[in-house]
Amino acid sequence: MKGESLTDRERLVLDAVIRAYVETAEPAGSRTVVRRFNLGISPATVRNTMSDLEEKGYLSHPHTSAGRMPTDRAYRLYVDGLLGRPRPRIGDSPLRRELAAGDTTAVELLLRRAAQVLGLLTQELGIAIAPSLDEMVLERFELVGVAEGKVLLVMTLRAGGVRTVFVDVPAVVPASTLAAVARILNERLAGLTLAEVRGSLGARLRDSAGSEPGASDLLNVFLQSADEWLQWPTASETVHLGRASVLAEQPEFQNGARLRNLIELTERTDLLQDFLASRLGAPGLQISIGAEHENPALADFTVVTSEYRVGGLRGVIGVIGPTRMPYDRVIGLVESTSALVSEFLT
Repeated sequence: MKGESLTDRERLVLDAVIRAYVETAEPAGSRTVVRRFNLGISPATVRNTMSDLEEKGYLSHPHTSAGRMPTDRAYRLYVDGLLGRPRPRIGDSPLRRELAAGDTTAVELLLRRAAQVLGLLTQELGIAIAPSLDEMVLERFELVGVAEGKVLLVMTLRAGGVRTVFVDVPAVVPASTLAAVARILNERLAGLTLAEVRGSLGARLRDSAGSEPGASDLLNVFLQSADEWLQWPTASETVHLGRASVLAEQPEFQNGARLRNLIELTERTDLLQDFLASRLGAPGLQISIGAEHENPALADFTVVTSEYRVGGLRGVIGVIGPTRMPYDRVIGLVESTSALVSEFLT
């Protein structure tokens, strides 16, 4: 741990208090710290050092306990110390097996499973956002007649699985017309991002119907309904959460107010989407602790995330938990999961 305002003894005691509190969720007293960590100094010296650390804002002193507990400032100092030195990579064999047990070819399915597995391994709330759909590349279009007045548009996205949309059409469309229009869509649109398709659809499909009967009318339907089949997914579709029940079992959430805060947070997919999206493009690990968050809804939590990359696409995966967190283990698992998601989707 580093800290310009702390002596070596203060750093030693603060490190011990943080580790004790992370392990037990109970304020640490001087005798407990001396007994558990063999600091080589007396309980009285530890007690005096704790008082100094409290005055400097690194420890707090609950009225109902003789022990001390770390503040957000203490956790920040502790985390910066972890990030400032080489970290052994956590073995990813169990993690790899868990992720590989599901579909690893589609972004949405892999991210959903990765958030769940990461949450279970860390005992925090796993969270991930998919890359922006607008940045995904369309590889292939297929059209399937499913009923009178309905055509199923199947869009295969590079590294993004398949998205399907029902399109209303005036009547039954012959299979030959469906095949002709699908061919036109593939010739004119395949290989483009959805953003490029959205911005140039009219120009790209102009004068493209050829001689196939009904093709022009069907292409006009796709032009007029473009806002529907090129619609952005909602936040609830792009944010993937693990099991909140895992986090709810931790001591911090045994009182009603903090449990309600946790439940409300899991329902705020718009907030989570915006928060995680703000971390896109930030290199390496990102950790925000308690009061460091601008939004009061996150004031009780630490968020640890890492960016993953799929070609030119970027997303974020990580965990949300209480500020009392085994940071060294969580950091290793978040980094490993991010690397594996990138690997599976490459």
